Formats: sequence, structure tokens, C-alpha cells
Amino acid sequence: MKKAVALKYKPDKDNAPKVVAKGAGELAKRIIEIAKKHGIPVEENAPLADMLFKLELNQEIPPELYLAVAEVLAFVYRR
Repeated sequence: MKKAVALKYKPDKDNAPKVVAKGAGELAKRIIEIAKKHGIPVEENAPLADMLFKLELNQEIPPELYLAVAEVLAFVYRR
């Protein structure tokens, strides 16, 4: 089943990116639709989504995911 996780990160305010939305199946499709509609870049990375999906909403990502999420943020900032 497809999963989607939305992250939010404000470097001047947050210590680390936070999970702000997550869903599976139809909800995952809706999260992706909303992101695309608002011009928010979407990257497909199922293993990372699975790990992030285990986090609670508004929870900062743990240090062991910093590198993987940094790669996603680099992708976003290159756009």
C-alpha cells in the first residue's frame, strides 16, 4: 500500500524537520495531490516513507534519519 509523509522544516525555528501529515492508500494519494496542487515538490522514496510513517504527527525526525531527509531537502531546494 502506498504511503505518503509530508515534512515541514523552518531552519530558523525548528531543530529538525517535522512530520505534518501522513497517510496510506487513498489518503496518501490525496496528500500527494494537495502537494502538487500547491507546487510542493514530491519525491518518491518508499523505504524513507515507511520509516517516517512510524513517527507521530508534529514529531521531529530522529537523528538517524537526518541524512536521508537531508537528501530529500537537497532535492527540494534544487527545484
